[in-house]
Amino acid sequence: MSKNIGPEYVRAIAPYQSGKPIAEVAREFGLDEAAIVKLASNENPYGMPESAKQAMIAAIGDLGRYPDANGFDLKAVLSKRYDVPADRITLGNGSNDILEIAAHAFVEHGQSVVYSQYSFAVYALATQGLGARHIVVPAQAYGHDLDAMAAAIADDTRLVFIANPNNPTGTFLSAAQLEAFLQKVPQHVVVVLDEAYNEFLSADEQYESTAWVRQYPNLVVSRTLSKAYGLAGLRIGFAIAQPVLTDLMNRIRQPFNVNSLAQAAAIAALNDKAFLEQSARNNAAGYQQFIEAFTQLGLEFVPSHGNFVLVKVGDDDEAGARVNLALLQQGVIVRPVGSYGLPQWLRISIGLPQENAIFIAALTKALA
Repeated sequence: MSKNIGPEYVRAIAPYQSGKPIAEVAREFGLDEAAIVKLASNENPYGMPESAKQAMIAAIGDLGRYPDANGFDLKAVLSKRYDVPADRITLGNGSNDILEIAAHAFVEHGQSVVYSQYSFAVYALATQGLGARHIVVPAQAYGHDLDAMAAAIADDTRLVFIANPNNPTGTFLSAAQLEAFLQKVPQHVVVVLDEAYNEFLSADEQYESTAWVRQYPNLVVSRTLSKAYGLAGLRIGFAIAQPVLTDLMNRIRQPFNVNSLAQAAAIAALNDKAFLEQSARNNAAGYQQFIEAFTQLGLEFVPSHGNFVLVKVGDDDEAGARVNLALLQQGVIVRPVGSYGLPQWLRISIGLPQENAIFIAALTKALA
């Protein structure tokens, strides 16, 4: 078969690299799976809430039938939670699916997409997969420079991606900054506000962007249940936008893209306030645990507003890979971010206190 099959822009895509699975690290380094600590993929260290497990068990009996393609019951919960009509909600197979759906719904081949340097890798992948033009705006203090992003919007721009908090750097944009940006964006340019880590924001940082959808017809707010809600393995996300955008996204969305178990678990998790509060408390405590250790070790880090911290582990471009290998050899999985243009840094997910302590000890040894 010809090596030239398929569009050149698709052949140029570098596939997304996920965090190493525990089983793979155990095989590669001859380690006991039970002793390995994974702090690589920004998962909830508590795992899935018990309420979601019980909801899944109750739903098992109906797995011989297709799921509700429109997610009526789940949309009803989301509608009540965010005070939006159900026709403003799009369900996704994780928020990654929402980002891809938005790109395909709003951007044509050859048009441009604006996103920031050091922002989520899927923005580049979604753009490349369309054969669209990348407009990558240089970061400001490892985060979004919204003034520069507004200025970078071209005549052919149809989509802007913003992550808040940003992955992998953890930076945060205030509500005032975001609204000022939205007021500058032409209405034919869709803004996807990707808020995968919104639930980890402190009380004084919280804002409700879903209410802005009423005012800004070109805004899509994307959320996920993979992080704070502990449902990463079930892949469920959602978007909120005005009906015109939602209608277009649902034309692109795959039928039955959210399975029955995921829908049942999501409804339970969204109603489990105690689990969400426990996750937020653990995250705040773990963040302090990390930054105290990094400060003691004399390491530069980016102040984070998510459930992870980006830390610089050396001055040469091999530092991230070298320290990552030393951690893997000790049974600790973190996330190297050389593919983001940050080869001197590692992204560390916040775990349980004992997992964080194991990582800190392993990092201290690796650096020594």
